[in-house]
This record gives sequence, C-alpha cells and structure tokens, in this order.
Amino acid sequence: MSTETAPTADRVSAPPPAGWEEARARVYAVGLAAALPAVVRSLADADGSTLAEPLTPRTDLPAFPTSSVDGWAVRGSGPWRVVGRVLAGSTPAPLTEDGTTVEIATGAMVPQGATAVLRVEESTTVDGLVSGVPREAPEWREPGEEASAGEELLPAGTPVDPAVIGLAASCGHDTLRVRRVPRAALLVFGDELLTSGPPAAGRVRDALGPAVPGWLRRYGCQVRPSDVVGPVADTLPAHVAAVRAALGTADLVCTTGGTMNGPVDHLHPTLEALGADYVVNTVAVRPGFPMLLARLTDHDGRVRFVAGLPGNPQSAIVALVSLVAPLLAGLQGRAMPVLPHTTLAEAVPGRGDHTHLALVRLDRVAGVARPVRHVGSAMLRGLAGADGFAVIRPGTSGAAGDRVPFVPLPLFPGERVS
Repeated sequence: MSTETAPTADRVSAPPPAGWEEARARVYAVGLAAALPAVVRSLADADGSTLAEPLTPRTDLPAFPTSSVDGWAVRGSGPWRVVGRVLAGSTPAPLTEDGTTVEIATGAMVPQGATAVLRVEESTTVDGLVSGVPREAPEWREPGEEASAGEELLPAGTPVDPAVIGLAASCGHDTLRVRRVPRAALLVFGDELLTSGPPAAGRVRDALGPAVPGWLRRYGCQVRPSDVVGPVADTLPAHVAAVRAALGTADLVCTTGGTMNGPVDHLHPTLEALGADYVVNTVAVRPGFPMLLARLTDHDGRVRFVAGLPGNPQSAIVALVSLVAPLLAGLQGRAMPVLPHTTLAEAVPGRGDHTHLALVRLDRVAGVARPVRHVGSAMLRGLAGADGFAVIRPGTSGAAGDRVPFVPLPLFPGERVS
C-alpha cells in the first residue's frame, strides 16, 4: 500500500452524495471485483462460508440401486426360497435362480438379478417360503435418480449452511473449496466515549464498540477481540496509525465517527494520507447520511476497504446495512442481496430527496410491517425491537397498505475462528 506520500487533492475530492440504491450497487461491484481467494475447508469447518466452485457429485446419486423399504429382494415368481440377507453397507451376491429371495433392509444395495422388492408388511412366510405380490412400481432407488456424476447441483457463490454440508457429504466430498472468510477490524473514534459504566460529565457510553463486531460476524466476517480498538485519540497521527495497523491484517476496517469535516473529524485526512480512493463518499439516506467506503490497493494488487460509519449508533447500523452488507456479499463471491418486500401497516414519512430507512417490526401473523418508536439517530431502543428497515424511496412517502422494499437485519451468527 502506498502510504508514504499523501495523494493529490483531486484523487480524494468528494463526489456528490450517491443515491442509496446506486451506492449499494457500486460497493457490491467493487467487492465482487476483489472477491477473496479460494481455500479448502473440511466439511466440519465450512459452515457460514461460500462455495468458490460449483458443487457436483463424485458419483451418481444413488451410486447403486438401493432398496427404499424393508422387505425381500426377489427373483422371478413366488413363492420364493430364502437364500440370504442384505443389510445396508454390504455388497450382496447376485440372485442367479428364479424363485429365490434375500431379506433386504432399507438403504441396502439391491442384488444383481433381483426383479422386484416385496414389502415385509405385504409378505407372509410359511415353511421358509416367502409369498406376496410386489407392487408394480419399483421399490428401489435407481442409480442417478437424484443426480448424475459431475452434474452441477449448486453454483459457486452459494452460502454454505448445514443443508449444503449434508448434500456435499452425500456427494462424496470430505472438503469444499470456499471463499476465505473476510477478516474485519473496528476502530472506535471519539474522546467523548466511555467504555464502562454509565454516561456522566459530558461523556457518553460507547455502544458501537461492543455491538458492531456482532453485526459483522452475522454478515460472515471474522472479528477477533484484538481487532476491536478504541477509543482512538482524536488526533490525525493517532487515526493514521490506527487505520494503518488495522489494514495490516484486515480485509475491511470499519470506523465509527469522524465521517464529517469538523475540527476533530480526522477520517477524511487519514484516508488522504493513506492513499485511499473513495468508492462512495456520503449517501443520500436518512438516517446515516455521513457514511463512506474507501478502497486501498497494495503494490501487489491486494485490495482492502475502509467503511466509515457515523458516530450516532442507529446511523452506524444504517451504514452497515447500506454499504457493508453488499460489500461483504461481493467479497465472499455471493449474489447481490435481493431485498424482499413488506406491506406497511401504518404511514411512514419520506425524507425529501433522500431515501428513508425506517425501522419496522414484522407482524408475521398479519403479514405487515409496523414502524417502531424511539428511532432517532442516536437511539438504539427502537433498533433492539426491530426486524429491519422499510425503504421509502426519495420523493415519496409510505402509506398504510403500500408494498415497499425491506432490509432485514442479519439474524444468525456466522462467527468462525481459524
């Protein structure tokens, strides 16, 4: 990374605020262009990662004919003389004579030469002879019934969850090629912040240092305790040193506060000193307006990112769902998150020419989204009871009954430790 000389003013000149949807698309594109390299993980260690190549079976599925019931594998017409037993996990001898049968368990390999499988509950056994009428439909699973060897079952970019892991195991895989999990760091800016105890004497408790790592983990990042630093002193040298150190190990550095241009807002000068390029510098969204994403590229081509989150807590979370979530989707090689829609239960005001992200709680019984209270930029009470944000586009307001896009808050942890 070029850090020894400050870039020219033209390089870091701030563009006008980006539209919210434009900003999401832009950061996703740069994240995808810098998608993290593939690594090989055991199935036990792959949960929460992302496929770096399509998932294909190593054999036909099933690989051989398997009985779908407990019963008798028979050859020819009955009654049948019992000549053996087949259990799951064994290779049976062929049935070579008509009028013979072997007892067979569900999942066991059907012996060569069998013409039908008779269900045990539809059979009778007298003097060692089995009688009954097999059903017309075969009672076994044919090779390749589920999939053929080499067939693409899931594309690259699929998030790996327990269902994918189970499918991979059934396909014969012991490992998966997945994208390396992004590593994130958090730098908390602000001399006014306390890290313990109640607010007092003009100082407020830092809520983002304890909370943001959990959100980042839910978006698939690795965040270690040592990756959370702060409060960083409100000086330019301290900011530059902290960001530079964090970039040494992190793919994404999130900062809180300092995104404006006040007397102790040092993030923009820090980015200039480190040779950063703005991907997005401010977004036309409320709350959360002074947010940014910058990119830094090493001489060897390695790309890292700095996400500037506002200091107000709710605004910082808006920045996470607006910029960090699509960036991380790109870095992990996933598809751009598609927003579901919800129906407003009540009116939600617009914010003029800005997109309004309004905190809502989903009423899943009624199938509607209800706005929550206590939603000021500095408040977290409303966020704690919300499921996500209703999107009110610029120049509009939301009326009861309107269908609007919905940005869900991430609900399931994705923490991984390597």
